Amino acid sequence: MPEAKIELFHYWRSSCSWRVRWALALKGIAYKSHPINLLKNEQSDLSYLKVNPSGQVPCIVYGDNALSESLAIIEWLEELNPEPALLPKDAWRRAEIRSFCTMISSGIQPIANLRVIGHYSTDAEQKAEWNRHFIDEGLIPVETMLRKYSGNFSFGDDITLADLFLIPQIYNAHRFKVDMSRFPLAQQVYERALKTAACDEAAPHNQPGATV
Repeated sequence: MPEAKIELFHYWRSSCSWRVRWALALKGIAYKSHPINLLKNEQSDLSYLKVNPSGQVPCIVYGDNALSESLAIIEWLEELNPEPALLPKDAWRRAEIRSFCTMISSGIQPIANLRVIGHYSTDAEQKAEWNRHFIDEGLIPVETMLRKYSGNFSFGDDITLADLFLIPQIYNAHRFKVDMSRFPLAQQVYERALKTAACDEAAPHNQPGATV
């Protein structure tokens, strides 16, 4: 791993931030933490927009460079520090895992983020129902894929990139009271992953500013 220290801008309950924290923990990469409180709109501060013009989290700074979007960040970490591997050597299986991740990162998570639900409604129960609906709907194909690929974790018996995307999403499913009895494999993988050291280290309750 290069010598320059990584700085991570993140929010404790952001599922995208959790993915990156987990990858860093798995690979044993130290970083300087910069918590960004989305509820206080700190992502819109000019000081942060100079770092990341999109105003979203996570974002990493490495030397004079900044990189946003969790998948891009994790793929960069994987290339720089390939052990333990988050993607298998087989090209087709790598593509399957990326497809699984994209189902979550494009098909579920963006619909339920703060910007979308804040525009939809200011009523807490309406926002919760919105999240329940789209998370439940999005987990149907995820559970189908897990029937084909899962072992102890999403793709076999080792943690992969797929788990870094699935587990934060299941955390949100519980937060919004999705009926997880409909998704038993996702729930089983979630429970196993939470018991691993790197996942727990990166989890929301262990982050600065956490209120759980």
